[in-house]
Amino acid sequence: MRDIVRLAGKKSFLFYAVCVVAWSVGGCSATSQQTSDPWQQVDAILQRIQPPTFPERDFDVTQFGAKGDGLADCSVAFRKAIDECSRAGGGRVVVPKGEFLTGPIHLKSNVNLHLAEGAVIKFHRDPKRYLPLVFSRWEGVECMNYSPLIYAFEQEKIAVTGKGVLDGQANNEYWWPWKGKKEYGWKEGMPEQTKGRNLLFDMGEKGVPVEERKLGEGYYLRPSFIQPYRSKDILIEGIKIINSPMWEIHPVLCENVTIRNVHIETHGPNNDGCNPESSRDVLIEDSYFDTGDDCIAIKAGRNNDGRRVATPSENIVIRRCIFKNGHGGVTVGSEMSGGVRNVFAEDCEFESPVLYSALRIKTNAVRGGIVEDIHLRNMNVRLVDRAVVDIDLFYEEGRNGNFPPTIRNISIDRMTVETCKTALNLVGYEEAPLQNIRLVNCEFKEVTQGYKIEHVTGFEAVNTTINGKELKP
Repeated sequence: MRDIVRLAGKKSFLFYAVCVVAWSVGGCSATSQQTSDPWQQVDAILQRIQPPTFPERDFDVTQFGAKGDGLADCSVAFRKAIDECSRAGGGRVVVPKGEFLTGPIHLKSNVNLHLAEGAVIKFHRDPKRYLPLVFSRWEGVECMNYSPLIYAFEQEKIAVTGKGVLDGQANNEYWWPWKGKKEYGWKEGMPEQTKGRNLLFDMGEKGVPVEERKLGEGYYLRPSFIQPYRSKDILIEGIKIINSPMWEIHPVLCENVTIRNVHIETHGPNNDGCNPESSRDVLIEDSYFDTGDDCIAIKAGRNNDGRRVATPSENIVIRRCIFKNGHGGVTVGSEMSGGVRNVFAEDCEFESPVLYSALRIKTNAVRGGIVEDIHLRNMNVRLVDRAVVDIDLFYEEGRNGNFPPTIRNISIDRMTVETCKTALNLVGYEEAPLQNIRLVNCEFKEVTQGYKIEHVTGFEAVNTTINGKELKP
């Protein structure tokens, strides 16, 4: 049994209620999985996920000095409008039609940042505009870094909604070259992230206090686009996101999150579409992902720092989403040391010659952690480039670590696959096999390279075919 209590920072309010969970290695037996329907949990999860509502008060940013000409700096106007909205008890901060240039936007409780149709918020490209440093998480390690473009820390009832566009203005001249790869504009002698990334990871392994992990200028770690941190009751709806510096929607240590009808189209390095991290009760629905990295990637901290925070991502529902370009469609990892459980994805479509996989779980023996109870159903996979279902325990450091992960209780029901290279890539460690993987009513039609199943215990295939032949484990 494990008691999980989370105090959310300086405010010292109880972020997560005390929950006692049976999450030992033997916590879910194969027998219990076979005799119960895990999807029965979904209704209870959805009942807890309730989007916030806001008072019927509007605060138009143009009334606070913002100009929609794409040239004037509207940073002060956005800040004043948010402050006034918050003081009044909440409402909508409205961005009308036009192009509005700003620095980082920091949301406060009870504020809905609403973009009208035809509204575009363009974010400054000068990294200095994203100072002072804020409390953040970068590739699974907590630190003080550049502010995300839209940020909230320890807030309640916040939203970003509307039919407008958020433009991070990142490209091969701004932000992306920091990745250190030539395809993203980097050239020999230009600054890049390796030094800062290695330093941060070393601080995380050594347990350096977070307030002393000061990055920012000179370390070149790109910020996320939208990052609510230690917050609750969150809605992100309707907007389009383009040209992100790094991860797009990144709720960290959050609770009660609704993401719906978003359109994400950005192809830079590490341009993950949506990364719920160490968060619970999350709904992602009716959204479109066309990304430069994983479309949805569920995370829970990296290595020792993830084990220090010790908060899993759990109770995540994904439905009616479209996945185009990207690495994994529905992905878990690789930063998942705090664990991931109770993920339900249904009625989604996957189609791209450069989309790696429909379901991707990536980890290694340095990350450790437990991934369990991942369930997919009614999936339409028209085309992916690699393995449709890829469970990769050999990602990056592979088995060269002291924390072999536990991967168990994965089910896929009614998946139809038109074209792929590999149907399944399911490879565990001999000393830590994958456990309890079940396929029911799945059809893999045009598969050029078969499948691979090694070191898996409790594998079951029912009414499942590959190239017209029944899959017999």
